[in-house]
Amino acid sequence: MNNLTDKQKGKMLALIGILFITPDSLFIRMVGLNSWDLVFYRGFLPFIFLLIGLLWYYKKNFLKSLFAIGIAGIVNALIVAFTNITFIVSLENTNVANTLIMLSLSPFMAAILSGIFLKELPEKRTWIAIILCIFFTIYIFYDSYTAGRFIGDLFGFITALLVAASQVVLRYGKLVNFLPSLLIAKLFTAIFVIYFVKDFTLIGNDIFLIPIMCLFCVTIPLALITLAPRYIPAHEVALFFLLETTLGPLWVWIFINEAPSIKALIGGGLIIITIIVHSYFDLLKNKNQSS
Repeated sequence: MNNLTDKQKGKMLALIGILFITPDSLFIRMVGLNSWDLVFYRGFLPFIFLLIGLLWYYKKNFLKSLFAIGIAGIVNALIVAFTNITFIVSLENTNVANTLIMLSLSPFMAAILSGIFLKELPEKRTWIAIILCIFFTIYIFYDSYTAGRFIGDLFGFITALLVAASQVVLRYGKLVNFLPSLLIAKLFTAIFVIYFVKDFTLIGNDIFLIPIMCLFCVTIPLALITLAPRYIPAHEVALFFLLETTLGPLWVWIFINEAPSIKALIGGGLIIITIIVHSYFDLLKNKNQSS
């Protein structure tokens, strides 16, 4: 890891994190908990996992690491906590594919927010891609409105905006280790929804599925994605969510036969193509600059 450049470190962290997170939507579909109970466990169990890991890593400096996150860390914790809620609400009210298509918009949202708050202004090519994706998103929204899935898509869009906002905050405080911020975010999540929990008991397959999901599809990937913006810009980290947009619906389609609508496939396909073309020209430019 020490032999890698910052660019390579950031991309590796983002790639591994997103690969871990791709089966997340499938696990959410497979568990038997209602939305609020599920959000609670996706806050509480990762909080416990992170607490154990950070106590082991920081030891006597644990409290110092919590205070070191500053205002940016608290802001990020609140954003992540609300993201946990909006993501589940979206999945409960629309197809998995639609939610993840909305999430694929986060790189462009991060580019806009980075331009506004960090002065890392997007290039003309990025603005063209953003405008195209807005039209494709409106196409998907219209399809969902007629099919009664508009609320789910709207919360998916809000989730993408929150993901982008979190990446920008992490980029802003890139010299700070934000893992303790993630710990606080998970605690906030559990506290926010605890009043709505109907039953804390896990039964049947949920006894195994919930801890597996919370460790491998929530805690580990979010920790890696939280570290990635220390090394690469926020919108570059968000680009890796394209993998979740592609693979997430595929796992759900294969294992529980939840197929996306034709219009969602068309709109989502056009968004993915736009992001791939944009990323290709970005890589081409970076290659020419380094040669």
